[in-house]
Order: sequence, then C-alpha cells, then structure tokens
Amino acid sequence: MTLILYSHPLSSYCHKAKAACYEKGVAFEERILDGSEPAMGEWAALWPIGKFPIAVHDGRMVFEATGIIEYVEARFPDTPRLIPADPLVAAEVRMWDRFFDNYVATPQQRLVNIALGREHDDGGAPWRAALDTAYALLDDRMRGREWVAGDGFSMADCSAAPQLLYADWTHAIPQHLEALWAYRGRLLARPSYARALDEARPYRHMFPLGAPEGRD
Repeated sequence: MTLILYSHPLSSYCHKAKAACYEKGVAFEERILDGSEPAMGEWAALWPIGKFPIAVHDGRMVFEATGIIEYVEARFPDTPRLIPADPLVAAEVRMWDRFFDNYVATPQQRLVNIALGREHDDGGAPWRAALDTAYALLDDRMRGREWVAGDGFSMADCSAAPQLLYADWTHAIPQHLEALWAYRGRLLARPSYARALDEARPYRHMFPLGAPEGRD
C-alpha cells in the first residue's frame, strides 16, 4: 500500500517529511491541504488536532514530521538511512532535529504570527534575538562540517532545510555567518529538498511576509 501524506504546500514541516521520503526513495501519494475537498475532510477526521503533516500507511496514522520520518525509517529499512544505526550518532541526529524545530522554527513562526496580528510582542524583538542566537550557534557548529550531525545527510538536515529557508525569509541570516550560509546552500541544493521546494513554488504568494527574490 502506498503511503498517503496529507500536506500543506507551504508548511516547513511538510517539506521536511517530503524531503525525507524523496531522500529514501519512498513513494507516497500527496493529498494537498489547500482548502479543497475531500482531502480537508479526510484530514480533519483522521487528526482533529488540526496540525500537518500526517501520514497513513497500512492502516496506521502517523502524525508530526519527525514521527513520519521515524516511521518510514523503521518501515523501509533497506532505503538510505536518515537515522544512523549507531545509537549515539542517532541520539545526536534526533537532538539536532529538535533544535531546528524548537529553536529555529518556533521563533520564526512567532514572528509570522506577530506580522499577521495573531499575537503581540513589542515588534517581535525577543524572537529575532532568539533567531540571532540560533544562527550564531549554527555558524559555529558548521565550521568544518558538511552536515549538522554524524557524517551524512540525516533527519536533522531534513529539518534544517525548510526551517532555515523560512527563518531567513523572516529574519535574515547575517551575511558574515559564512559557515551557516554555506550549509544553507548545500541544503537547498540537495536533490531531495530541492524537489520539495520546487513543488511549493506555485504557492509562494501565500507566504504572509512575501518570498524574497534570490533567497531560495
């Protein structure tokens, strides 16, 4: 049975799950959550929490991008690994996966919420400061490294790619952070993520802050 992925075209978390499937060569049927039926009704019935992505495969419903990647890693063990077999390296990958979701995506989304008037926070200064801290930490981390954890492209990099894309769109990464910029460039050029990113281009007008030219 083909995996079904309920996915919003602009969601960084959906990009993360799609990039992982493309990296592993796992076929999936995407049901785009763009407000049209029947995908919206199916998704709401499966996951009343109302977050995306979710996946359905062999009678199982799997939620959250990290959960989906963990599932496809276990379900398709003969495909390229995104979570290393070495338990200590796997722990490092999982740790950095959470870094991007919690310390890059969260402040980025809070800034978008402020811009949309969904919350008020003195112009978002604390969240910009949080991103600046994360950027500086990542620049230091990536000096002399190709990927953020372990020796190869991993689940953590699947998370990093969309989170850094949208974070830079929202609060620009300083140009002097050369190691971070080089890492971002490798992520966007990775064929698995480039494919997910290209598929989202027709929906870019939906990004609340606008998609800057030449920053993708």
